[in-house]
Amino acid sequence: MSIAIRQLQKHFVGEVSGLDLRKPLTPDEAREIESAMDKYAVLVFHDQDISDEQQMAFALNFGQREDARGGTVTKEKDYRLQSGLNDVSNLGKDGKPLAKDSRSHLFNLGNCLWHSDSSFRPIPAKFSLLSARVVNPKGGNTEFADMRAAYDALDDETKAEIEDLVCEHSLMYSRGSLGFTEYTDEEKAMFKPVLQRLVRTHPVHRRKSLYLSSHAGKVVGMSVPEGRLLLRDLNEHATQAEFVYVHKWKLHDLVMWDNRQTMHRVRRYDQSQPRDMRRATVAGTEPTVQQQAAE
Repeated sequence: MSIAIRQLQKHFVGEVSGLDLRKPLTPDEAREIESAMDKYAVLVFHDQDISDEQQMAFALNFGQREDARGGTVTKEKDYRLQSGLNDVSNLGKDGKPLAKDSRSHLFNLGNCLWHSDSSFRPIPAKFSLLSARVVNPKGGNTEFADMRAAYDALDDETKAEIEDLVCEHSLMYSRGSLGFTEYTDEEKAMFKPVLQRLVRTHPVHRRKSLYLSSHAGKVVGMSVPEGRLLLRDLNEHATQAEFVYVHKWKLHDLVMWDNRQTMHRVRRYDQSQPRDMRRATVAGTEPTVQQQAAE
């Protein structure tokens, strides 16, 4: 059966059929999926009952695995997964939902804010691939925003204003906006702000995108209030319904997205019930801007 793709939203998102992700991709299939990612920015695969190893093998068709260190306050001794996947569930090492007052749970609530994965790293992530192993019965949809279409819809004056702007990104900005402000010295060093361009150009099709994220807390060369107002205006523009796709998870869905062209967030859900979501992250290959000025 050959690969078929059906577009789900006016601007982006493709629903893929004709692939069994338990099996290795052929080189032609890998190229076809990568090309579809360039075009659609988000791909949806249904009915993929895969193991952690199969999920990682699929991700590695598109680049190297991102080193997950430095992206959480959860200590390594408390990790639930040992497979190299990012654990974006609400579960502790014992497999039960985290306590509502646990630091890991409170920190993870930042995933409910619009963001781009790993924009807080000097070299941000390329692709994310999220597999639904246990679906929460209430809430927990994931929303995606097409940052290419959002950029295209800006007026020429705004495009000119933001073309060369650079922002500081840090997990402390996103979590701080929810009131999570207590960090150890080690965490402060780990979450030190990095620099990212506000406008990115895709390396293949050369379309420009807004590069926004809740991790962005400062615009270089602007006062903090002025910069945050600009970022808030751009976020409000980019997350209008016109540019957004809402994914309602079904068991064994796998959704793959391009962090260079999209933003996403999970919606609130019943945290007393298990939600087991596992993400493979494909590393980016270069910074959006040189990092020396952030030192």
